Amino acid sequence: MNSLEDITIVCPYCGETIEVAVDCSRQRQRYVEDCPVCCAPMEVTVTLDDEGYPAVIASREGGR
Repeated sequence: MNSLEDITIVCPYCGETIEVAVDCSRQRQRYVEDCPVCCAPMEVTVTLDDEGYPAVIASREGGR
C-alpha cells in the first residue's frame, strides 16, 4: 500500500462525496481539512487496521 491514499468520504456539512488524501504511514491521526465543495472545516480522523488499510471518519469540527 502507498503511504498516500485517496479515500472517498461524505462531507458532514453539505453531504457531498469528496476525496481526501490520507497518509497511511501513521497508525492514528486527526486533522482539520476544509471541504472543497462548501469550504466548511471538517475534523478528519484516520486509523489504520492491522494490514494498513485506513478507516476515515469526517465530522463537524468541534462537534458543531
